[in-house]
Amino acid sequence: MSFSISRPLPLEGTPDIVLVTPDEPHEFEATRAIFRDYAASLDIDLCFQHFDEELATLPGDYAEPRGALLLALIDAEGGGAASRQVDAPKIRRAQGGMAYVAGCCALRPLDTADYPNAAEMKRLYVRPVFRGLGLGRQMAEAILDAARGAGYACVLLDTLDDMESARGLYEDLGFVEVPPYYHNPIAGAHYLKVEL
Repeated sequence: MSFSISRPLPLEGTPDIVLVTPDEPHEFEATRAIFRDYAASLDIDLCFQHFDEELATLPGDYAEPRGALLLALIDAEGGGAASRQVDAPKIRRAQGGMAYVAGCCALRPLDTADYPNAAEMKRLYVRPVFRGLGLGRQMAEAILDAARGAGYACVLLDTLDDMESARGLYEDLGFVEVPPYYHNPIAGAHYLKVEL
């Protein structure tokens, strides 16, 4: 499944972005790689979230129809990002050609929360070289659309104190702070929820 982007990107001349749901072995390997980059960027140990098991069993809880898993791909062969030097992993697209793996985002059911019919947004990450293109917003909006399509009543997430840009995006998308919905041993965690 591919998600089409119908909302304009914020910058003139930005590259074409395609959101895809991984379903080929090389796409799952690319997902594992960007998830590892995400974890490394946090500078915390995600073992309390069973991160290694999550990587080993992809798509796991992110599988449709109750979940969603997205990779943001940017054309690596013509114009846009390809016209400048970019140090980022690439994969072969299903329709041919190479694309940079620029970002990721995921959704999973959250049956253990005190909120009925809840899902959880996870792993929203944009590689540093691709920041400023509106990718985070595009992926978050696509994940919220997927949650609506799956019939969820709300989406929860947790984020850290130092993720100011992400928290600003979540606020723009209608998320509000809520009490913790699970135990997170990391100091400075924020718990957010949006009604769908």
